[in-house]
Amino acid sequence: MMIMSTFWSSPAAVALANHLWQSTIFTLAIWLLSLALRRNEARARYRLWMAASLKFLLPLTLLVTIGGHIPWPGENQPAQPAITSFVEGVAQPLFVAGSTPAQHATATQTPTAAQLSGHTMNWLPLLLALWTGGTVFLLARWTVQWWRLRRIIRAAAPLRLSDEIPLLLTRENIEPGVFGIVRPVLLLPHGMMEQLTPSQLDAVVTHELCHMRRRDNLTAALHMIVELLFWFHPVVWWIRARLLEERERACDEAVLASRREAVVYAEGILNVCKFCVEAPLHCVSGVTGSDLKKRIARIMAAQVAHKLDFGRKLLLTAAAALAVSLPVTFGFIHEIQVHAQTAPAAQTPASKTGIEGTWQGTLEVPNGPKLRIVNKISKAPNGALTVQDYSIDQGARPMASSSASFSDGEFKYAIEFIDGSYDGKMSADGNSITGTWTQGGHSLSLVLERATPETEWTIPAPPPEIPPMAADAHPGIEVATVKPTKPDQQGKMITVRGAELVTVGFTLGDLVKFAYTLQDKQIINAPDWMSSDRFDINAKPDQPGMPNGEQLKGIVQKLLADRFALKFHNDTKEMSAYVLTVGKEGPKMKKSDADPKSLPGLFFGPIGTLHVRNATMADFTGLMQSAVLDRPVIDKTGLDGKWDFTLKWTPDETQFVGLGVKIPPPSDAADAAPPLFTAIQEQLDLKLEATKTQVPVLVIDHVDHPSPN
Repeated sequence: MMIMSTFWSSPAAVALANHLWQSTIFTLAIWLLSLALRRNEARARYRLWMAASLKFLLPLTLLVTIGGHIPWPGENQPAQPAITSFVEGVAQPLFVAGSTPAQHATATQTPTAAQLSGHTMNWLPLLLALWTGGTVFLLARWTVQWWRLRRIIRAAAPLRLSDEIPLLLTRENIEPGVFGIVRPVLLLPHGMMEQLTPSQLDAVVTHELCHMRRRDNLTAALHMIVELLFWFHPVVWWIRARLLEERERACDEAVLASRREAVVYAEGILNVCKFCVEAPLHCVSGVTGSDLKKRIARIMAAQVAHKLDFGRKLLLTAAAALAVSLPVTFGFIHEIQVHAQTAPAAQTPASKTGIEGTWQGTLEVPNGPKLRIVNKISKAPNGALTVQDYSIDQGARPMASSSASFSDGEFKYAIEFIDGSYDGKMSADGNSITGTWTQGGHSLSLVLERATPETEWTIPAPPPEIPPMAADAHPGIEVATVKPTKPDQQGKMITVRGAELVTVGFTLGDLVKFAYTLQDKQIINAPDWMSSDRFDINAKPDQPGMPNGEQLKGIVQKLLADRFALKFHNDTKEMSAYVLTVGKEGPKMKKSDADPKSLPGLFFGPIGTLHVRNATMADFTGLMQSAVLDRPVIDKTGLDGKWDFTLKWTPDETQFVGLGVKIPPPSDAADAAPPLFTAIQEQLDLKLEATKTQVPVLVIDHVDHPSPN
């Protein structure tokens, strides 16, 4: 009775036994699901059986390990609920290392392996030798069969019959089949061409093309790996039979769905069987596989397979979620329990040390600079947290958090203006926070360390404030440089540095649109180079102070006249346009609390997310018509003052044409942003409607390339 005790005491054997019984149970569950889907399409059942096959390559212990690495909410855990004990009991292995099945059931002691060595033999080398022999036999057999097929392929002659896959004609009496995974070819026996009518040949070739489109050779090769490793398990060969049956049924259904006649197709298969022998390899998709009698009966009956309805889709989704979540959940719960048992009870840093103070860390941008980040965290009397975020390598001005929280050792904050957020977990000693910075859909690791007066990084002094230019000033240009943009320069930008106007990658058309608040279609008689030649410009006003928005436009207007010799006249023209109005409940935007004399800030980050700060409705419509939309946008909201908001939408191919941006295909995700017009209505309670109206236009009479600097 104790002959196998030594073998079962081996950790490797115990792990193998646990993996085998878990995979067997999983396969039985797949069988039950396939019964529930027996009237549905065969491709759905094929995928289920493929999942059963791949389960043999994916031990549940891997998912348990993943669950054990999920960050857990804290060290001080509440009492273990009953459901935890239940999950733990279900997830326990059937055998445990160092004990036999009898030991696990009765918890009684038995002699150790050393004590039994005088009475039993060591079975492990013998079993390993048997497994190796079976594996080598299968591998050798498949290799011989593969070389035979390879020889047939090399001797075959090309045939022009389908553009979708290369066809080869062989004189061997082998059934037609798809050979190869990376570069598949369709192999047809020469004599078969004389045995089949054109309609029968067409149906057989359609069957084989279906195998190719479904990548059946690849999935069959994956199961062959499972067979190679677990050839001793009968369930593996049962799965193989089910895969073969369901893949042939799936292709039969596809052929009949393509409106080939059932009688012609069935006769074609029978004629192939009379003439040819079956392909020797499972990973060569032929036409005669599975139970031929049942297949012909199904084909002649023209049974209609039902597509999965909502209930069955829900059943499959729930089964998949349970199969993944159960072991992951067990690993997560087990890790919490282990940590609760081993961690010192005195370590509760989140409540003792708090989050207030200075934290700093380095954000490493791939293929970019290393950015030093400093967070100064303070708490208001009402308990609300505020984070002043400094990126000291990009400037000295901080960005205030729009939200911040610290609970159970987890620190979060967000800066809505730049669409950025941080989520991190405090260490046991309370001196570091490990987390992730996310901005514009991209995530980077960021570890923050608690800074002391000795280790705190020096924040550079902010540049001196430049007083605003006199409101009644009409500045000219003291000096301006106009240079062609470098060919590899990406994107475009207009900004103010100090008191200088700076543009990067701007065309003359962009400058005209900015200076006169126009859209492309409002510029008439423009030469072709006006929208293709790009320029970098630095222009210094001839009057002191920071210019406001209208003064900046005046500077650009004078630059256009002086350096580009722009001459034009104004006119009106009826054209398609968009009109922006206020919705029924009024605007949902926030009134800006910034200095009304300061410049507005409008930027995209990423495409489809527009951040607007301290901007008028005219600023907003001006940007939408110049950068996003394909026609003028008329502001009829009647809203005065300046506003702050963030607009998120899913762009389509008609938008951002002027920026030369490639719009990605729309996402199918449930949380994907809505289209632009819906987003404006839902997020801002504004309404953007298409109409035809009289629109002011600028007719160019003369313009030149820029004069020398």
